[in-house]
Amino acid sequence: MTSSSYPSRRQVMLALPVATAMVYSGSGFGQTGPIKFGGTLPLTGGNASIGKVAQATMQLWLEDVNKRGGLLGRKVELVIYDDQTNPTITPGLYTKLIDVDKVDMLVGTGTNLIAPAMPLIIERKKLMMGNLALGLNDQFKYDKYFQMMAYGPNGKDELARGFFEVAAKLTPRPQTVALVGADSEFANNALEGARNHAKRLGFRVVYDKSYPPNQVDFSSVVRAIAAVKPDLIFAGSYVADSSGLIRAAAEIKLKATMFGGAMVGLQVAALKQQLSGVINGLVNYELYLPEPSMQFPGIKEMITRYRTATAGQGLDALGFYVPPTTYAQMQVLEQAITTTKSLKDDVLAEHIHKTTFKTVAGDVKFGPGGEWAEPRILMTQFQKVNGKELGQFDQPGTQVILYPEKFKSGNLITPYPIGG
Repeated sequence: MTSSSYPSRRQVMLALPVATAMVYSGSGFGQTGPIKFGGTLPLTGGNASIGKVAQATMQLWLEDVNKRGGLLGRKVELVIYDDQTNPTITPGLYTKLIDVDKVDMLVGTGTNLIAPAMPLIIERKKLMMGNLALGLNDQFKYDKYFQMMAYGPNGKDELARGFFEVAAKLTPRPQTVALVGADSEFANNALEGARNHAKRLGFRVVYDKSYPPNQVDFSSVVRAIAAVKPDLIFAGSYVADSSGLIRAAAEIKLKATMFGGAMVGLQVAALKQQLSGVINGLVNYELYLPEPSMQFPGIKEMITRYRTATAGQGLDALGFYVPPTTYAQMQVLEQAITTTKSLKDDVLAEHIHKTTFKTVAGDVKFGPGGEWAEPRILMTQFQKVNGKELGQFDQPGTQVILYPEKFKSGNLITPYPIGG
């Protein structure tokens, strides 16, 4: 595909919500032109629900920074292109952002969507502030790459670490574990981490199988797991199969000491509502919960504004999963630019590497590879879900944090299902 195959900036901007293309003006701004933050988001395609939430959150930050007078006395603009959840077109879109739009800062979301553009970004020596990207810089080792999901320096192990650390402290100690997941990149990475932790902590793997990504009926999968009677069941799954596995487990009355792990979808309002009380007892990863241990400055206000701004748009109605790290993604760049008084990629990268940032997602310090210096993937348990009312998920104790210890807000209840 040649660069001429890509839509023009006008075509793309007209296809986006008006807010994305909005240009702010005001007497407090300098006259040297806007500072442009640019990138791609999956606004259509398979990851559109994530991309649209990220876009709405970036827009909140844009409004905030311009109300404060912009950056370096200049207004700020966002130039966001729809990558259609298609990795093959992102290199061309980032070429346009750098060469045609002349953006000052690059931002992006998603491992598979940022990775194809990295050779170009490295060649042009541009700083990239990504989000929701797992282990992307392991192969590039680029000193101007940073990302805001709290995997830490050993990302593939972190989605499973909390699950096994919690299990290892139980009395009596569980002995066996079943591993199951979709045959896809995310799930395979999560299961690789689960194998590492099972071996490290001495759990015996009695089931280790993947299913096709397009699997629909999970009854046979769950029955096969139940037949080996594992103490622990760790799953790596996407939204549809997370729902399928949980419903099948409820249907056959699956029992275990712990069930859950790296199940995508349970972090957002829609699936929490659909499954309702069926998810009680599940142990699963999260990035943020409104538990007392995570009341970072500004987080509650930001989520409230996100909910108001996106009401009626069909987006995640809770805003716990994508908005905190997306807003923090923009805050880090804002603070770096304000402190250094520079837009030079080298200057900003050096500053970001050595600075701890105060964000709505808490304190953020980056390690040498651009990941968080310390991981903060939460392992949680649903305990008091009752009905479909969303307000319950704002209440402490509905879904408690089990790990890490620093943010722990409750204790594990066993066995699964609770009260079963």
